[in-house]
Amino acid sequence: MKTDPSLRVSTFSAGYLNDVPIVTDLTHGFADNSVTTIVGPNGAGKSSLLNGIYGLTRWSTGSVRIGDVEVRRMPAWKRLKAGISLVPQGRCNFPQMTVLENLRLGAYTLPRNDRETAVAAALDEFSALAAFRARAAGNLSGGQQQLLEIAMAMVVRPKALLIDEPSLGLSPKARCQVFDRLQEIAASGVSVVMVEQNVVEGLAASDVAVVMTDGRIHRNGPAGEILNDPEMKNVFLGGRPTAAGTASRSGGDPR
Repeated sequence: MKTDPSLRVSTFSAGYLNDVPIVTDLTHGFADNSVTTIVGPNGAGKSSLLNGIYGLTRWSTGSVRIGDVEVRRMPAWKRLKAGISLVPQGRCNFPQMTVLENLRLGAYTLPRNDRETAVAAALDEFSALAAFRARAAGNLSGGQQQLLEIAMAMVVRPKALLIDEPSLGLSPKARCQVFDRLQEIAASGVSVVMVEQNVVEGLAASDVAVVMTDGRIHRNGPAGEILNDPEMKNVFLGGRPTAAGTASRSGGDPR
């Protein structure tokens, strides 16, 4: 019986600011069938961790594995084929192209004969987009565009979905729709790893919380437990855990 998480990083250092690693010697397994939300003050290394896992930032040491496959030395597109998808922060669709065309681009790493079937399945699963398949992505609402970008990442059936600040700029209703969809994706067996600035809503939609400060994991555990911990409120508000005892990282916000 499988017990180890599909996505695991070990002694991982990545993302550099003035030749100093932003993420330092980090080891963690991200649970399957779960939404894991990474929280912490600005500059903690949250986005750098996601980008490092996906191969978009410089790394120096450690391991990134998806299942039995070591991907650390792979370019991002090979990591995608291995089973890791990323939805970066901000709009990342092709606004002049239709919803259908965007989904076809998301499927480009699949065998040619499998692409249209995968796109059709994505439209079935993201039914809110189906009626807009012929509409330019740039003419969708912010919430619809975020769902499209998640669908583009999911069309290849990844084992792990990384998503950075999915609620940014969205209305309360749209945030709820996005978080609900991420929970459904996790329930299908995927490891969903989210960086989220809306701590209360993000953790309420999560199974696991990871608290980062200064490029390291300060704490992890059940999301509800960490959300209700008084000491964590200092971290959520941009401070530091009282046990750390050192100054905050300066010199910009590498996230």
